[in-house]
Amino acid sequence: MSKTSERPSGQRKNKGKEKDDGQANALASEIRPGQSIELLKELHILTRDGKLNQDSRRKLKQVYHLYQFIEPLLQEVRQHHPDISLVDHGAGKSYLGFILYDLFFKALDGAPRIYGIETREELVQKSQALATQLNFPGMSFLNLSVADSTESDLLPARIDVVTALHACDTATDDAIHFALKKQAQFIVLVPCCQAEVASVLNRNKGKSLANSLTEIWRHPLHTREFGSQVTNVLRCLQLEAHGYKVSVTELVGWEHSMKNELIIAQYRDLPRRKPGERLQEVLRTLGLEEMGERFFAQV
Repeated sequence: MSKTSERPSGQRKNKGKEKDDGQANALASEIRPGQSIELLKELHILTRDGKLNQDSRRKLKQVYHLYQFIEPLLQEVRQHHPDISLVDHGAGKSYLGFILYDLFFKALDGAPRIYGIETREELVQKSQALATQLNFPGMSFLNLSVADSTESDLLPARIDVVTALHACDTATDDAIHFALKKQAQFIVLVPCCQAEVASVLNRNKGKSLANSLTEIWRHPLHTREFGSQVTNVLRCLQLEAHGYKVSVTELVGWEHSMKNELIIAQYRDLPRRKPGERLQEVLRTLGLEEMGERFFAQV
């Protein structure tokens, strides 16, 4: 009868402790200093026992990558006043808003504020309850559409930063109109589901058959893809036609999503005439004149 060797219990405990220490060190390396562990658990980014799984690790990476872009914008606003105001349109479960408040806003003096705009009432209620639970007094959540929020007296007349991540279809354009009306210094957009321009291109296709450019969107698949591309080009031109400096980049960690384009606009009071003319020219060239009310230049 063979004998099996067993490690002494102390050695097994040491191995277990080393494993736990290794997991703790790995977790610490992925979570930003000062980040609330309780918040990450409530957002289901961390499990109840404080661990990251593959899906939550990807989600955390995405939010942190966005934070890297937004933090310098907040720092610039802070140079002028500490009462920073940010509106997050289509907030959903408010991952971004909570991370921003936890890492940046809660340490500020004055009365900084984040407003989450969301049409699903149950998400608004859950987010408000979580803000109360975490003692984040500068967070408010409003059950409004993006368009309705533009006229709502529940929001201040001016907003420093406007974000809209995956606000579907025309909600991104409504967020731009909101930002323009509120004279936002910064606008951060991750557009989603742009179908309106594609439908107009498809509807007017027959009128433009003499133009060889129509071949770019003759087939339905190309119509959808080209329509999405054109939508974001028009958005950038519109922002430039209102004096903004615009940059477009790709989000790291969003490789499995088709919606990984990041548009950042910073108000610089730049010349408006040329981008306004280009905007009108693109609309005319592609037979999109009827969309001039949505993609308008500053008068």
